[in-house]
This record gives sequence, C-alpha cells and structure tokens, in this order.
Amino acid sequence: MQTFVEFNIDIPSGASGQVKTLCPSCSGERKKSREKCLSVNITDGTWLCHHCGYAGGLKKKELTPRSKVKPVVIPKYKAKADWPENVISYFQKRGISQAILTAEKIGYGQSWKDKKGIQFPYYKGGIAVNVKHRSHDKDFRQEKDAEKCLYRFDQIARCQGDTLIVTEGEIDALSFIEAGFDMTTSIPDGAPNEGAKNYTTKFNFLKSAESIFKHYTKIVLAMDNDPNGKTAERELARRLGPERCYTIQYPEGCKDANDVLGKHGHESVKRLISSAKPYPVAGIFTTEDLREEVLLRYNQGKNRGLSTGLVSLDKCYTVKPGEFTVVTGIPGSGKSEFVDALAVRMAMSHNWKFAFFSPENLPVARHIEKLLEKVEGKPFARNGFEERRMTIEEVDQSLCTMNDYFYFIYPENDILSVDKILELARVTIYRHGVHGIVIDPWNELEHLYGSLTEAQHLSKELTKIRRFARVNQVHVWVIAHPRNLVKDKSGDYRPPTMYEISGGAHWRNKADNGLCIHRPDYSVDETEVYIQKIRFKEVGKIGKVKLIYVRDSGEYLDIEGV
Repeated sequence: MQTFVEFNIDIPSGASGQVKTLCPSCSGERKKSREKCLSVNITDGTWLCHHCGYAGGLKKKELTPRSKVKPVVIPKYKAKADWPENVISYFQKRGISQAILTAEKIGYGQSWKDKKGIQFPYYKGGIAVNVKHRSHDKDFRQEKDAEKCLYRFDQIARCQGDTLIVTEGEIDALSFIEAGFDMTTSIPDGAPNEGAKNYTTKFNFLKSAESIFKHYTKIVLAMDNDPNGKTAERELARRLGPERCYTIQYPEGCKDANDVLGKHGHESVKRLISSAKPYPVAGIFTTEDLREEVLLRYNQGKNRGLSTGLVSLDKCYTVKPGEFTVVTGIPGSGKSEFVDALAVRMAMSHNWKFAFFSPENLPVARHIEKLLEKVEGKPFARNGFEERRMTIEEVDQSLCTMNDYFYFIYPENDILSVDKILELARVTIYRHGVHGIVIDPWNELEHLYGSLTEAQHLSKELTKIRRFARVNQVHVWVIAHPRNLVKDKSGDYRPPTMYEISGGAHWRNKADNGLCIHRPDYSVDETEVYIQKIRFKEVGKIGKVKLIYVRDSGEYLDIEGV
C-alpha cells in the first residue's frame, strides 16, 4: 500500500476525512508558497490541487498533473549507416547533411502500423517529451498526449547570443542550423488556420518557453510565405512583442527556408537573417512597407470592427483590435454590466479572450458570478429568482468554458498604476493570447502626478494605453466616472459627455471611441447608449442606440428582439 509520503504530500498527524495541504507540484514555485491548495481525501487516498490541477491517488495509478507530462519513449534510432538510401537522398536533395541529422538525433522507423516515417524528437530537460513523425507522402502525426513545446527546447534554452530564429517546421529549422544558426527552433504544430476552432490553443507551447524568450532581444520569425504563415507571424509578434521581432523576405519562387537552402545554398540562407527587417511597430513606415496592406484594403474594402452581438449597436459601434474605448455614464447606469456583457458576447462569438482589472468587483469570485450570469443568461443567486436560477451543473459547465476566455488582474502588493496593469496585461497576451483589456474603473488606479498637473498626467497615461492597444493589437476599454452630474430642465440627469470626466478634454482627444451608458430611471430597463466618438468611420458612427437591460442576469438585448 502506497503512502502520501511517497508523493511528498504532508498530512497533519491524526488528520482524517478531507484536509488541505501544500502541493508538491506547484507550491514551491508559487509566490503564495504557503497557501494550502491541495485537497486530500484521506479516506479515499486521493488528492487534487485547485491551482495546478495535480491529481492522483494511492489506490490507483497516479494521474498526470496538468503541468506535467509523461515522457514519450522514443524508438531506437538507426545508426547513420543504417539509414535507407531513399531517406538519405531525401535530405541531401533538401541540402541537409547526415552530420546535422546525427547531431539532432533525427530517427527513422515504424511510425504507423502500415508505414515508416522520419522522426523528429522534442527534448525538454533532457527528456524526449514528444516525437513528430513524417511519412514519405507528407502524413504527419505526434505522440498521443505528449507535451507541445518548442522544437530543440534544450538547445535554445542555452541562450547563446541575442538572436533566436523561429520557423514553422523542423526541416526549416534544420536548414538554418545547416547554415550555421544554432539558436533556431520551430513551433510544434505548424501554422494554424486563423479560422480554426482551436486556433488560440495552438500557441499554448509559449507558456513553457516564457523564461527563454526573455533572454533574446532579436527574434526572427521565419514563417512560410503563405496565408497561414503570415497569420502565425502576426500572432507570434503580438505575443512576443513586435518591438523585438523581425521578418524575412524569401527570394522569388521560395516559400520557406528549406526552399532557399535547396535552390540557392548556405549563403542565401545567411542573407535571410542579415537582411531581416524589424517587424512593423507604430512609427515611421515607407510606402513599400505597407504596399500589400494597401492593396488588400483596396480589393477587400476597409473592414469594420467585429460585431458586438447586438444588431442595433453594430450600426454605430463595432470592436476593432488596436483601439481604445472610453465608457462613461452616471453612477448606477450599468457601465460595468455593459462592458462585461460585451466581453461575454465577444468571447462566445469571436473566441476573444479578456483580462479584467476590476477592483470594484472584488472578490474575483463575485466578478466570475456576474460573468456566469451573462454566459448562461440566468441569475446566479436566489434573491427571488429561484424559477430561473442556473443549476449547479450549468455553473460547473460554464466555469470550465470561462476558464479559457477570462483572466483577472489584481496585484496585491504593488502600486495599482497604469504601468503595472499594462505590465500584467502584457503577460496575459503572451501566455493566453488575450484580445481585450478592461480597466474598471479609472479612479481605482493610483495616480502619482509628481511635478505634473492632473491634465498633463492624464494625457501621458492615456497615451500609454492607446499605444499599448496599437502595439499589441488588443482592444482596451476604460470605464471612467464623470466628474460632475448635470440635470436637465425636467430634473433628470442628462447623459455626461467625455469632457465631463475628471481631466476633461484629454478623454475625448485620446480615445478612439467614446460610449455613454445612460439609464437615469433605475426602475426602467430601457437603456440608452450614446456613441459620442468614433475615430475611424469604418468602425461606426455617432448616434444613440436603445437596449433592454435584463436585471436578473445583467445582459443587454436589442429592443427589437424583446
């Protein structure tokens, strides 16, 4: 009979039933190293970590932790002399020597029941965690349940030099190695189609390489010269930081690095790197830099932003990456509910991921409850809504779904500055591919003016946010309360303008879009959305839209559909 001690699980003396203790898988690496996140059922001999997912049991085979993977047993590789002639010839035609194949431990053997294949091992920490198989007819497979990590993980982790080359496939990586660039890797699954349902999960391999990328100041993105390759290039640049990424231009008739090696030789491959151009970042460009984009815009027209999921709102406001929207309104008008509802619609309709800095919704569990209501379209709590209240099964299912879309930023021991929030937002972009950032509200941030006036400080901070949105190709929403509330002749509060937010005109000048959520009569569900600013006409237009607020779930609906 196994014991908890064998698994480094510390059980208090005399304890029974269900207890919580430190997790041997993640506690030692966490900032909150003393937080007891491992639930242990002593009677059943089982455990589960609520932080990293580490699970197992004494009476059955240990389950695989979420953060761990079982090493894949690689088939015994053939010695160099045993390579079949057709395989040797295949690599020779592609310009790759047997010395490189031997050094990189490329194998060949039975990869399918009915055929053999070339085997590319993925080593991490000295252990082969995956093997990619390639048959002569371009059939590909990887080991079942193996870890997805960067190719040549151990080699690039040595961080020798400041430049890293990232390719779309192993053979392209070998081509650069052949030309003398050892700090070369490949993404594990090739370039995914942007419309693929699992598109964002195809970049999960970045999580384990975060510390590696921090060491490189120049990252050359050597993706294939095709639509999928360009899509992967954009997403990698967005996550890694475009300011340190470079792109390459292949010679005519070549779509990847191996084409260049096979047709033009080593020197041409070297020139790909020496002539690599900085990835476009907001700044100064030549007409030639943007030639393809301009022609595309001419042929396809200027694309509107993404739909909000509300037909009436789409007529005046859509959501575009790289923009910054200010949302204001009188207290209690539903500003936060509106942005939360918009985030849920964007997540469900467009697979967008969101990071929230929302201290007014603390504890975070409360914010999750509010988002749950919008996902399910039902109330979470009883409070007189028993008939429509979501079931525990619906809660559990939606929590699993939401885990892939929503992230929460709240640094406990740091100054809550714009710089800190954007720093953490940048982490969520790298790790999770976040598309939307919500800062709710502005007045919860700490503002250190120094020698600046309030207006000067505001201009500086809003410029940071706008630049962050553009550089990282995310959409940022900032909820800001008005400074003064003004009543009209009938005694009702009128919708505040962006000029009436504390700090004045800079809100109007810096934002790309401005919305005012207005529901002056709390007893009425009809809500007015004033679109007060639209910088680019393809995104929307100035106007007013009426929506219905659903009180028990916090949703917003088109009036026409109610």
